[in-house]
Amino acid sequence: MAIARGAGTEIIRSGHFEDVDSTQQKLIVGVQHHIYTVLNIIVFTVALNVATDRFSLQLTGYDAKAGTSAQDHRFLYQKTAVDTTFIWDAKIVFNGHEPTDFSGPMDDAAKQDAIADQGSSVAQILFCSGANAADSFEVDITYIDQNNA
Repeated sequence: MAIARGAGTEIIRSGHFEDVDSTQQKLIVGVQHHIYTVLNIIVFTVALNVATDRFSLQLTGYDAKAGTSAQDHRFLYQKTAVDTTFIWDAKIVFNGHEPTDFSGPMDDAAKQDAIADQGSSVAQILFCSGANAADSFEVDITYIDQNNA
């Protein structure tokens, strides 16, 4: 049975990524007029190049302070150990696309509405990576995809 994905739907999605290293792994590629709520991200550390290497989660998206497109917003830079599991269970919500560009900062209702309207053609992307090509992480993500198109 097919999953309904039309306007007004809300579905739970998941993704499973093996052997994530220093190459940026896309976890969610935003779609215009969608809102994503990340419920959890589970990271199992398989291997590290050195014990001080870290796992990173970032959102490439709009900077509402400066009014700048395609900025990397790192919200997790976590040191882990081999054969351990890290669970990120703080809720993160982001829009599928950036707003129509404005001069920052976001300081009035019109700019706030522009962010919610997602009027640009630039997708926002949630991704993860390790610090080194020799790092290896298993990553699982669970999220809600709300389609408001």
